[in-house]
Amino acid sequence: MQKLTIPISDDHIRSLKVGDSVTLNGTMLTGRDAVHKWIFDTFIEKKRAPEGDDQEVYEAIKQILEGGVIYHCGPVVAGLDSGDYKFVAAGPTTSTREEPYQARVMQHFNLKGVIGKGGMAGNTLAACRDVPGVYFHAIGGAATLIAQSVKEVLGVHKLDFGVPEAIWVLQVEEFPVVVTMDSHGSSIHDEVDQKSKKILDSLLA
Repeated sequence: MQKLTIPISDDHIRSLKVGDSVTLNGTMLTGRDAVHKWIFDTFIEKKRAPEGDDQEVYEAIKQILEGGVIYHCGPVVAGLDSGDYKFVAAGPTTSTREEPYQARVMQHFNLKGVIGKGGMAGNTLAACRDVPGVYFHAIGGAATLIAQSVKEVLGVHKLDFGVPEAIWVLQVEEFPVVVTMDSHGSSIHDEVDQKSKKILDSLLA
C-alpha cells in the first residue's frame, strides 16, 4: 500500500503501476458531467465567455488541480441548510461519461489523478502517459465507507449545478483507491475488455 500526498509529483506518478493499492491524502475536488463540460466549453475550447463567478471559480480550482486529483463523484451531503457540510456518502460514479473531456482537462491543469469507477478509454489513457497521470479506481458500493475518508469539506463551487454536480473541495485522509490505468500505457480495463471479447467470441462460434 502506497501513501500519496496531493499534489503528486511526476516521479511518484511514474512509479505507480496498474494494480497498485494507494491511499490519498490532501485536498482534492469532485467533478462530474456539468463541471467537465463547463471547464471544457469555457476555458479550454472557449466556446462561451465566462460569466457570473466563472473566472473566480476557475482561478480557485486551478490552484488545487495543478498536480492534483479530481473525483467523479455525486455525493450525498448533510448540512445544506446550515452550510456545515458533511459527506454522508461519497461513492464513485461511472467515468466513461467524461471521456470526451478528460484528456484535455488533464493537460490543461497538469492533473495527476482521476478517480472514478469503470475505467476510461484511449484518449484518457494517452493523457495519462503524456501528462503524466493515472486513473484510480474507487470501490463501487462503498459510498459510506469512502465518505469516512473525507475529513472536512473545505468549500463548494457551482452549487447551482446541483449537489451531485457541484465542485466540492475536500480534505481527505487515507482515501483508498487502486491504480487501473497508469502512465506507462497499461489499463486493466482494456485487458478485461479483450478477455471478455475472446470469451464472448468463443461462446458465439
